[in-house]
Amino acid sequence: MRVCDFPPLKFHFNKDHTAGIGFEGLDSLKLVNPCRKGDRYKNDVLEEYAAYRIFGLFSDISLRVRLVHITFRDTDDRVDESFREFYGFFIEPLEWFETRVQGQFSGIPAVALGWLDEKQAALVYIFQYLIANTDWSLIAAENDDECCHNIKLIEIDSRQFPVPYDFDLAGLANTRYAHPDPSLPIKRVRHRLYRGFCMNPDILREALAEITSRKNDVLGIIEDLPLLSEKEKAKQTGYLEKFFVKAEDENKLIQYFEKKCHP
Repeated sequence: MRVCDFPPLKFHFNKDHTAGIGFEGLDSLKLVNPCRKGDRYKNDVLEEYAAYRIFGLFSDISLRVRLVHITFRDTDDRVDESFREFYGFFIEPLEWFETRVQGQFSGIPAVALGWLDEKQAALVYIFQYLIANTDWSLIAAENDDECCHNIKLIEIDSRQFPVPYDFDLAGLANTRYAHPDPSLPIKRVRHRLYRGFCMNPDILREALAEITSRKNDVLGIIEDLPLLSEKEKAKQTGYLEKFFVKAEDENKLIQYFEKKCHP
């Protein structure tokens, strides 16, 4: 079944023209854009953008994104009117990311849990639960020689830092085409399920405290999104607030994580 009617776009730049606009030295950037017609699909992109921004609050070892407002001028008049204007976002190029964090993407086929930076791993596990994303794994994806599924591993000072990406199937985005994997015990992507691995509970507790301390910033990202109606913003902030309400009973939530974690 075809999901998208509008293909992803790649912007190519003349390097001489990128000085002073934050893209110095770049010759191309991938644009994440709505893939079908309709306001719902335009909102999906903004909500996925918000997921990237939210994880960036918790860790500098995260992919940066930049929101862009796109207006098409089609001289052949082939672009549907509803696609003439929309928001999308650019994702930080991987080579820029490596330079910024002084690391190198690993490209390894598998990772042992003992290789992972525990603090970063704990932040990733709880963040994925916060946005209700189950579409990720530290196991290599099927027919892929590189670990992992929707997680990039970057080596910094001999430790592997998991970096999450691709959140269109998360509950926060709640795209029309999103469905949980049939093997999981949930029926809707808006249902939260912890999929982290078992680890030192003290580090997990520290990560939870870090995330809950940024509650106002997390909700502020949703409030600042353009285009979303006040009703939609209230729906999304209310959804995120449910996590923070659960986190008020820290011991209970940590116990849940320990019960559901992968050994």
